[in-house]
Amino acid sequence: MTITRKLLIATTLWAGAFSAYAASHAGAPLSSTTGSPKGSATAAPAELADGEVRKVDKENKKITIKHGVIKSLDMPGMTMVFQVKDAALLDKVKAGDKIRFSAEQAGTTIMVTDIQAAK
Repeated sequence: MTITRKLLIATTLWAGAFSAYAASHAGAPLSSTTGSPKGSATAAPAELADGEVRKVDKENKKITIKHGVIKSLDMPGMTMVFQVKDAALLDKVKAGDKIRFSAEQAGTTIMVTDIQAAK
């Protein structure tokens, strides 16, 4: 096998791995199953992540959060739009608020399930 062919194969494999990583960390479904990340029958309570509210969209039950790492979802820090499980959560916050929140995978959506004021 020539060096050019080996390089082409290695580059193709690397690009595929990078694309899969990027898709899994850009709001795409993390898996096709529900439940905890480790696949256990009962989900452990989600750990709270730190964030700052960027936008609240009560009409569409969405919130934009600039957040740190969400360990329970194996998600790095980023700014992202989330659905909320309960629209009443949005009454607690406004743009600029520092918060702690939990989120979980719900089918193909990542949903905020709890919001607390940061201390």
